[in-house]
Amino acid sequence: MPVTDPTAETTNAVIASAPPLPRIDRRSLNVPNFITLARLVLAVVLFAMISLGSSWIAAAAVFVIAAATDALDGFIARRYGLVTTLGRILDPFADKIIICGAFLFLVAKPESGVNSWMALIVFGREMFVTSLRAFLEQHGRDFSAVWSGKIKMVLQCMAVTGSLLSMDSRFAAVSPLILARNIVLWATVAVTVYSGVEYTYRAYRMLRA
Repeated sequence: MPVTDPTAETTNAVIASAPPLPRIDRRSLNVPNFITLARLVLAVVLFAMISLGSSWIAAAAVFVIAAATDALDGFIARRYGLVTTLGRILDPFADKIIICGAFLFLVAKPESGVNSWMALIVFGREMFVTSLRAFLEQHGRDFSAVWSGKIKMVLQCMAVTGSLLSMDSRFAAVSPLILARNIVLWATVAVTVYSGVEYTYRAYRMLRA
C-alpha cells in the first residue's frame, strides 16, 4: 500500500484553491512602469555620483527627481487604470533600492552624517515589513501602508537630500544647516523604528485573530 505524504497533499490543496496568478503581458509596457524603470536608472546614476564624490547639489537634484517619480507613477497608474502585475512588483522594489542604496553609499562618506547603525535600522525595517506584507497579503489580508509609513518615507527622503547637500562646501560650513540635517536624521531613525513597531503589532493582531 503506497504511503501518502500529508504535507504534500496539503500543499497541493492550497495550490489548487489559490486564485490564478495575474499575467505579465503587453499591458505592462505602459507609462507608469517606464517611469518606475527610470527611477531605477536614476538610482544607479545617484550611487555613481556619491561614490565619485561629484557635485553634491547635482546628486541631491537627481535623488529628488527620482523620489518624485514614486508619486508620479502611482498617480498615473491609478488615474488611468494602468495598474499591472509588473508595476506592483517593480514599484516597491525601486523604492527600496533608491532609499536603502542611498543610505548605504552615504555611510562611506563620514561627512554625510549617516552612520552605519542608521543604515542598518533603515535596511532592517524595510526588509522585515516587506516580508510581513508579502506573507499576509499572500493569505488575503490587507496590509496596506499606514500614515507612519508614509511619514517615514518623507523623512527618509528629506534625510538623504539633507545629507547630500551638507557635503557641499557651500553648506558644510553653515552650522545651523548641519544641525538641521542631524535633527532630520535622528527623526528619520525614530519614525522608522516606530513605523516598524506599528506594522509588527498590526501583523501580530492579524495573526492572533
